[in-house]
Amino acid sequence: MASMAAAIAPIPKDIFNLGFIGAGKMAESIARGVVKSGVLPPGRIRTAHLGKARRAAFESFGVKVLDRNAEVVQESDVIIFSVKPQIIKEVVLQLRPLISEKQLLVSVAAGVKLQDLQEWAGHGRFIRVMPNTPAAVGEAASVMSLGTAAIEEDGELIAKLFGAIGKIWKADEKLFDAITGLSGSGPAYIYLAIEALADGGVAAGLPRELALGLASQTVLGAASMVTKGGKHPGQLKDDVTSPGGTTIAGVHELEKGGFRGILMNAVVSAARRSQELSK
Repeated sequence: MASMAAAIAPIPKDIFNLGFIGAGKMAESIARGVVKSGVLPPGRIRTAHLGKARRAAFESFGVKVLDRNAEVVQESDVIIFSVKPQIIKEVVLQLRPLISEKQLLVSVAAGVKLQDLQEWAGHGRFIRVMPNTPAAVGEAASVMSLGTAAIEEDGELIAKLFGAIGKIWKADEKLFDAITGLSGSGPAYIYLAIEALADGGVAAGLPRELALGLASQTVLGAASMVTKGGKHPGQLKDDVTSPGGTTIAGVHELEKGGFRGILMNAVVSAARRSQELSK
């Protein structure tokens, strides 16, 4: 496979067309992010859908909407399969006669392995990406893994595209179940935490709207302190817990309730379930 990869020409960065197979919310989030960040002009992006609402959503920011997936494949250099995991095999097999190794293929379908994707497509120039739902607001935590014939430049190109909707890391595919447990399912854990913090605020006497606003902004601010400040979260926690103060009293309650262990268990349990589902 190494000699085959060496013969593969990089996608021309300045003139390539991007196609989406599947015109759902994730495809729309990626396309909007790519256009908004200036990575690609909308005229170089295309998808296909027959429904009025989905067509209008993409056309509203200048994306070319075709009638058939086959047309998208024929007009695109990079093709992102953004369809449900249950139907991706059928979709890739259907388009296989039109796909060549000159095209870079990408899948965002949860739980579908590179080995299967490559087999269905007939070649290994495939990259599997796992974004998460905050892609909708440009704050995704995405991870990618390169297929057997994907070259380094392919990875760089995909990092640039998905960097338009958040942050992206590169990892071995064997870690994807654990990634599902953390960043894939993680937003739901944080929604629960925000709701619980707001409920605590209401219990302490705050109006509901104020409590929810403060809770969500506090989580956002704390996350930003970790990502932008360069300090370990343990150090940040120590910085705000003064001796005998209010914060250490609250932290003590969380520790008594096994807060850390519960979150760790949630990640491990979701990762295990991901493993079971992909068998």
